Amino acid sequence: MYKAFVRPIFFLFDPENIHHFTFSFIRFLNKLPFVSSIFRSSYLVNDKRLEKHLFGLTFKNPVGLAAGFDKDAKLYNELGNLGFGFVEIGTLTPKGQPGNPKKRLFRLKEDSAIINRMGFNNGGVDEAVERLKENKGVLIGGNIGKNKVTPNEQATDDYVYCFKALFDYVDYFVVNVSSPNTPNLRALQDKEPLTQLLQTLKDLNAEKSNPKPILLKIAPDLTNEQLLDIIDIVKTTKIDGVIATNTTISREGLQSDNKTEVGGLSGKPLTQRSTEVIKFLSEKSNKAFPIIGVGGIHSAKDALDKLDAGADLVQLYTGFIYEGPKLIKAINKAILKRL
Repeated sequence: MYKAFVRPIFFLFDPENIHHFTFSFIRFLNKLPFVSSIFRSSYLVNDKRLEKHLFGLTFKNPVGLAAGFDKDAKLYNELGNLGFGFVEIGTLTPKGQPGNPKKRLFRLKEDSAIINRMGFNNGGVDEAVERLKENKGVLIGGNIGKNKVTPNEQATDDYVYCFKALFDYVDYFVVNVSSPNTPNLRALQDKEPLTQLLQTLKDLNAEKSNPKPILLKIAPDLTNEQLLDIIDIVKTTKIDGVIATNTTISREGLQSDNKTEVGGLSGKPLTQRSTEVIKFLSEKSNKAFPIIGVGGIHSAKDALDKLDAGADLVQLYTGFIYEGPKLIKAINKAILKRL
């Protein structure tokens, strides 16, 4: 139904406008009697065998929603009704910021892809915290970044601010230094500044009576040498895992007319590269840390390929937009079939 009727209508409109409309529509539907239970019965796969125990947390199933969809923690409860095992909110910054000028979100229909140059648009971490106080049992990841105007030399202060603000309201943290849409942000992936940033957060976390898992989200555009650096950084700082991968700046093999738009590319063109990164990290580290696989998952097979490559959990974003919520159920059913 989604691909046959809903998606063609949605794709007639500007992608950012329809994103906001969809949020309002899903929120409205979930306020109607019995609709939440209908969503859960339609998409949620309840099976203890799907549970994943990772870094001290229990995930109801291994299929999550990637950061960027619910930036401001406005819809996570309703999205949980669609069958996700966890929802990652953000990227959040200390102060609210409008992001980059519009138009900044582009569908590449021929490639089943999206290009975005949103630029960490969000209302600020403190506003999101107020909404997270209404959590009805959804396992939440908090994806954190720095404000555009904050120089890299002071970036750690922004991450620390977000970490402290979110600590009591999220189940794990994701340090985002890999978005291509904030100027110079990816420079923080270099070994020295990244080690310093992660170690600062790790030390702050150690002061807590109930420390939270800290993960690093990396770009798919890193070289093998840089990926080896990532493995070494994880070992040195003893953070809890890696999310592989964010969007890419590559445009190789694209067919769509708007393929030259500036920004991060997500969707099917990223499928192979993100799986390669997962496999490299898993094999070269000898499975030393958990990996959440994300990038180009448009089918159950795509998800299984990432799990086979070494991912412990997977996340959807562009595939969720193109394929609809049935993809979540299909992946979970496919996992069960292999057990």
